[in-house]
Amino acid sequence: MLSGRVQADGFARWSIHRGLRGVTRRALLHQRIEELGVGTASEELNLWVITRGENGSVGLTYLAPAHPEATLRAAFTAAAAAERAQGREPELDDIALVRSPDELSGLAGPHADYLEPIVRRFVGCR
Repeated sequence: MLSGRVQADGFARWSIHRGLRGVTRRALLHQRIEELGVGTASEELNLWVITRGENGSVGLTYLAPAHPEATLRAAFTAAAAAERAQGREPELDDIALVRSPDELSGLAGPHADYLEPIVRRFVGCR
C-alpha cells in the first residue's frame, strides 16, 4: 500500500481523481524509486482509496505488488546511501512495516491524520 497527499479544494480533488490519475501515478512511481529504491510498472499500481485529511489535503492510496521485507529494507538502505553519496539527506530516515493499526502507537514521531484509518481499512480487507 502506498499513500500520498496533495493540497486541493473539492473541485481539484475530483479533477485529480478523474483526469490526472496518470500524473499522480507517475509522481508516485518516481517517489517510490527515489525514497524506497523499489521500481514498479505503472500498470501494477491500483488506485484503492481517496481520502480527505483534516487540513483539506487529498490522499490517493494505491495498492502495489508485495515484496519480501528483506528486499524492501535492502532497497531502502541502498536508496538512502545513494542520496547521501550525492550530498543530500534522504527524505525518509526509516520505514516501518505494520500488520495492524495497534502497531502504529509504537512508532516514533508524528503520524499523518489519515494513517490509522487507511491501515484499519487495509487490514479489514484482507
